[in-house]
Amino acid sequence: MNKRQLLTAFFIGSALIWQSCGNNDAKQKGAAAQAPAERVVPVTTAVASQEIVTGNVTYPASVVPLNETELRAEVNGYITNIYVADGASVSKGQKLYEIDGVRYTAAVDQAKASLNIAQSNYDRVKRDLGRYEKLAQQDAIAKQTLDNAKTDLANQEAQVLSARAALTTANTNLARSVIRAPFAGTVGISQVRSGALVSAGTTLLNTISSVDPIAVEIQVNEKDISQFTALKNKQGSSAISLTLPDGSTYSGHGTIHTMDRAIDPQTGTLKVRAAFPNPSKSLVAGMNLSLNIKRESATEELVIPYKAVMEQLGVFNVYVVNDSSKAEIRHVELGIKIDNNIVIKKGISAGEKVITDGAMNVQPGVKVTENTGTENGAAPKKG
Repeated sequence: MNKRQLLTAFFIGSALIWQSCGNNDAKQKGAAAQAPAERVVPVTTAVASQEIVTGNVTYPASVVPLNETELRAEVNGYITNIYVADGASVSKGQKLYEIDGVRYTAAVDQAKASLNIAQSNYDRVKRDLGRYEKLAQQDAIAKQTLDNAKTDLANQEAQVLSARAALTTANTNLARSVIRAPFAGTVGISQVRSGALVSAGTTLLNTISSVDPIAVEIQVNEKDISQFTALKNKQGSSAISLTLPDGSTYSGHGTIHTMDRAIDPQTGTLKVRAAFPNPSKSLVAGMNLSLNIKRESATEELVIPYKAVMEQLGVFNVYVVNDSSKAEIRHVELGIKIDNNIVIKKGISAGEKVITDGAMNVQPGVKVTENTGTENGAAPKKG
């Protein structure tokens, strides 16, 4: 190969190398131009603030009667009369059921006759003893005869006592053939009908419950017992209210009626009952609702808007905006709810910003931009 050919090959190779480098630089610049910018999500935030709060602590609750008992037959026989309709309101002592009392009336008559006979024999033996004692003073009768008369008198006295006891039993059985309401309340659906054969102590006739006032029962954590003790001693306040199953608020206010004698060792809770007036009978035994206890914190609490809280499988989280304007998820422990705000016991600090709107588009580590809305500040205080 001559010099001219070598020079021509050199220049062609150099041109190809320069073109290749130029193409690579252009591709890199194009790729850089097409690379997406870092994702930024617009959100609304609020600042966690500390304040003295007054709000409601809510407990799941159920309605239970303050007084309830089962009505059972106390004697054997057939039901001859039912004096009340199912679900009727009754007063104390009102007749409810009647069991055939013919045999019990006859037993009373027989017991009365037996008592009369025993009493007559007693009177006769007593008179005989009086005569024997007079004769004994004159030594006109054997001492054994006097002793026998005294023994007969003691025996007849025992017969009288036995006859009186039998009469009491007969009268009791006759009275028990009529079942009366032990207290004022409402009866349920009758478990027997007229003509049914019932057995003493086993056959359930009905159930009666008091309805006004009525109780609402909750389970209280042992660390809150002192607060409920204070509430029990402070009767007549409006600190205890109810939220009905439809979400409405019950018109009446309650008072602490009963606190159980001991804590359940398995749950660490104490059973507490609050009494509520129930003139309209809108609170029905077995109803599930919410009992609200109004409380004021002794010290300042950390408060954020409630809508900043997210729940998943019983775990509560909030998104916090860190110093790098990036979203950071935090697990939090909730306190009492105050209208649209919630107390945070653990998980965030005062002054931190929480995301209240736009959290659905946020993931941990995503950069956010804050809207300067009305919530971009401290949570509103409650007076």
